[in-house]
Amino acid sequence: MTTLAPGATAPRRSDQSLFADLYIDGAWRAGSDGRRFPVVDPSDGSTITEFAIASDSDCDAAIAAAEAAFPAWAATAPRERSEILRRAYEILTDEVEIFAEIMVRENGKAWPDAMGEAAYAKEFFRWFAEEAVRIPGDYRLSPAGDKRIVVTRQPIGVSLLITPWNFPAAMATRKLAPALAAGCTMILKPARETPLTAAYMVDVLERAGVPRGVVNLITPVPTGPAIARMLQHPAVRKLSFTGSTEVGRELLHQCADTVVSASMELGGNAPLIVLPGADLDVAIDGALLAKMRNGGSACTAANRFYVHSSLHDRFVQRFGERLSALRMGKGLERTNDLGALVSFAERDKVADLVATAVDEGAEVAVGGKPSEVGAFYEPTLLTGVAHGSTINRTEIFGPVTAVVRFDDVDDAVRQANDTIFGLMAYVFGEERAAMQVAQRLDAGMVAVNRGVVSDPAAPFGGTKQSGLGREGSSEGILEFLEEKYIAVTA
Repeated sequence: MTTLAPGATAPRRSDQSLFADLYIDGAWRAGSDGRRFPVVDPSDGSTITEFAIASDSDCDAAIAAAEAAFPAWAATAPRERSEILRRAYEILTDEVEIFAEIMVRENGKAWPDAMGEAAYAKEFFRWFAEEAVRIPGDYRLSPAGDKRIVVTRQPIGVSLLITPWNFPAAMATRKLAPALAAGCTMILKPARETPLTAAYMVDVLERAGVPRGVVNLITPVPTGPAIARMLQHPAVRKLSFTGSTEVGRELLHQCADTVVSASMELGGNAPLIVLPGADLDVAIDGALLAKMRNGGSACTAANRFYVHSSLHDRFVQRFGERLSALRMGKGLERTNDLGALVSFAERDKVADLVATAVDEGAEVAVGGKPSEVGAFYEPTLLTGVAHGSTINRTEIFGPVTAVVRFDDVDDAVRQANDTIFGLMAYVFGEERAAMQVAQRLDAGMVAVNRGVVSDPAAPFGGTKQSGLGREGSSEGILEFLEEKYIAVTA
C-alpha cells in the first residue's frame, strides 16, 4: 500500500504526480487563465498543492464536452454502463487506503472516519452498477381499450453536480454513480477545500472506462457567478446539489429561469431524543456515533440533544466520560479518534457558537477550547442549554454536544419539530415508544436506537428546507431520468 507522508502527493496510476488540474473532454488541463488556489492541510495549515481555477471559457468547454458526449453515452447499453461502474468499485476497493489518505490530508478528518467514508463511497458504484440494468418502465392497455400505454424512462441530459467538503468522496459518488447509471453526462464541481478527492475519483472513472466528455471536473473561483452562468446554458438540464440551505435557496431561484430539474440535499438540525426508560448503554453508544461521526461535520449529525430528566444526569456524566476519552490529533496518525475541522474558519465558527451558548446560560461540562496549532476543537459537552437558544437553532458542524433537559415527551416532540429543517432525527427508548415518536417526527430519516442510518440501498433525503428529492436506493437513479409516455394503437 502506498502511503502519503507529510508533503507527499497522491499516487496517479503508476507514477506519483498529483491530480490538481481540471478534467475536460477526457483530458487533464490547467485553467485557461493560469490561475490556481491553494489546497490546505487543516491539521497544520500547510499547503498540499495548488489546484487549477476554471475560467468561464473552461466551464463552457466542460458543458460543450458533456453535451457532445451525451447522445452516445445515453445510447450505451445499460449492461455496459453497469460494468464500468463495477470496475470503478473494484479499483476503489483495491486503493481504499490511498482514497482515505487523500481525504485525510485535505479535509483533516480522522483516519477511522476517512476509511469509513471510503468504504461507504465506493458502495454507490456497486449499488448503481446493479440499478443501471433495472431501470423500470410500463406497458399496459388503456382503460378505453383504444391504445397501449408505453412508459419509458430516458436520461435527463447534461447534469451539474455540486458537492461539499465534509464528505468529499461519498457526496460525489452518490451523484456520479446514479447519473452514470442513468446515461447522463455531467460536470462535477467539488468544494474548494477538497478538490483532490474529486480529481482522484475522476481518474478512477477514466481508468474504469468512462468515455471522454461523459465526466468533467471544474473548480471555478469565485463559484457563485460561474454556477449561475452555467445554469443559464440550454444544455444543462439537471442540478444535483449538496450544501447549505442558504445556497440551495439561491440555486433554486437560478434553476427557475430555465426550469432546470433540481435535486437538493441541504442543511440539517437533527434532534436526538432520549426517552424515559431508554437503555442508557444503547443510547450513549448510539449518541456518540450520531454526534461524533466525522467530528460532527455532517448534515445528519445529532445537533440538538433532548434527554428526559429521569436519565439526564447519568447520561451527561457517562457521555462526558466518553467524550473525554477521545484522542484528538492528525488523521494520518491512525490511532486518533478525532481529526481537524476542515479550516481555521470552521474551527473559529464552532468556538464562537460555544462562547455564545455560555453567554446564553449554558455550562461547559467537557472541553470547550480550540487548539493552538491546527484547526482542531476539543470534543465538547454543554449542559443547561435552552430550546430556541442560538446553538440549538444553528447547525453546529463540529464536535459539540448541546443537551436540553425535558420532562414531557409531547413537549420534546414539539421542540424537535420546531425547526425549518427536516433531514434527520434520532430516538432512543423502548422500541414501541421509540417507534411511536419516530412516526411523529418531521424528518426524512429517523434512526431508532442506533446512531447511523446511511446506506446506499436506502433513500437519503429530508423534508421542509432540508432538501428536494432522494439519493441512493432505487429512487436515486430516478432523479436523473425523465418519463416518456408513448401511445400505441391497440
